[in-house]
Amino acid sequence: MSSKPNICDLARSWAAKLSANMDDIAYWNARFDRFARLFSRLSGRPLAFNIALFVILAWVITGPIFGFSDTWQLVINTTTTIVTFLMVFLIQHTQNRDTEALQVKLDELIRAVERADNTLLDLEELEEEELALMRRKYVSLARAAREERMGGKGSGEE
Repeated sequence: MSSKPNICDLARSWAAKLSANMDDIAYWNARFDRFARLFSRLSGRPLAFNIALFVILAWVITGPIFGFSDTWQLVINTTTTIVTFLMVFLIQHTQNRDTEALQVKLDELIRAVERADNTLLDLEELEEEELALMRRKYVSLARAAREERMGGKGSGEE
């Protein structure tokens, strides 16, 4: 007699695990994060583009077969709308995650450099007006540095 679990046992086990994690937001966020990263990687590959191109070509080729009917058009319109709608969320999630990771890396560089201005660590949290003031300050510093460098060129400095 085999002790292999049957499909019903596997389904019950999966359902029990699912119901145990139903209220666990961290669990679902981690699952979505893993799914979004995987899907983002896969959708950015040449194979994904080729599959999409094949689907479009197949749709175009079937046009005459279905007499370019409203249903024929509705199929591609609905499909592309759904795919686009879902991709917006996956791409935005991936971009948010990448931006946060990049921000942490930049914050660490600012923190680690001895003479760096640590007030820049949370720059992304500032309101638009505060950010504009900081930007003007650094534009002014850059302009002054360029002018100083241009003034120093005549004296043989590079």
